[in-house]
Amino acid sequence: MTLDRHCHPASPNPATANAQITLRVGTGIGIDGTPPFFPGFSTLDIDTGGVRFAGVIGGSGPPLLLLHGFPETHIAWRKVAPTLACRHTLIIPDLPGYGASRPHAMTPRWTKRRVGDALVALMRMLGHQRFALAGHDRGARAGYRLVLDHPGVVTRFASLTVVPTLDAMLAVDYRYAQRSYHWFLLGQEGGLPERLLAAAPDEFIDRVFKVMSAESDSVIEAPAREAYRAAFRNPAVRHAMCEDYRAALNEDIVHDEADRAAGRKLDCPVLVLWPSSEEVAGRPNRIDIWKGWADHVTGAVTTGGHLQPEDRPDEVAAVLTAFI
Repeated sequence: MTLDRHCHPASPNPATANAQITLRVGTGIGIDGTPPFFPGFSTLDIDTGGVRFAGVIGGSGPPLLLLHGFPETHIAWRKVAPTLACRHTLIIPDLPGYGASRPHAMTPRWTKRRVGDALVALMRMLGHQRFALAGHDRGARAGYRLVLDHPGVVTRFASLTVVPTLDAMLAVDYRYAQRSYHWFLLGQEGGLPERLLAAAPDEFIDRVFKVMSAESDSVIEAPAREAYRAAFRNPAVRHAMCEDYRAALNEDIVHDEADRAAGRKLDCPVLVLWPSSEEVAGRPNRIDIWKGWADHVTGAVTTGGHLQPEDRPDEVAAVLTAFI
């Protein structure tokens, strides 16, 4: 699938525009001064739900919320957005604490439930009472929690690379722990991870990308890699990421357990998308896992590595276009 270069994202016109919404049209330059990864899009700057959200908006058609993963920012969707913008109004924020999205306060902890509530507030301020949602990695975890906590709001949900946190942690073995050590490093309490990360932030994030098979410039080109490093050099961003993983190992699992015990399920069609490189023999099928959480589940496999929207953008765009 090739990107349609003749499709130019239209500037949004939020029905609820007011002094709390800033949309700078035409550059796609982030409020943190990042390069123009989204030409023709508008820069998003909205204060709602306890967060001053940063990101971009562009395209035309039904709303589609795109959520990035760790250790990225909204620019993770830069390669997929031009195709999706032909049919959808794309809202692409930094997750709270990541990139340039700044929570007003870091306590209470930003669980996925709290993130989901803030994202619903963001979409409602933009005039979107219902919307489709696609999330990668941490964005998918915030996404499925949003769907569970806000029935009737999400029309379709796509999860890229992940299964629900409860299932993921119950399946941990020593190989998973070795490969995904950051889960258990960043999740430590007491501020120790923050102090360790401060010693070598560039080296740490480069190591993460290497483990994710994303060290090549064909996956993350030099300007994007530098934008990710620049964000990660900010102590507030590193702290937010640690809090994200602390929540995952504590409150988020408790919320998942409560939903499973109550038999609550996602009330919309679900697409599960994962890379072939992460298939493990003998592990439960990801579609089967998600069928425990939703009644209507389909799935697809991409080539490439963990960072699907950056590694295999054409494959991701094709599958999301067909699903959403």
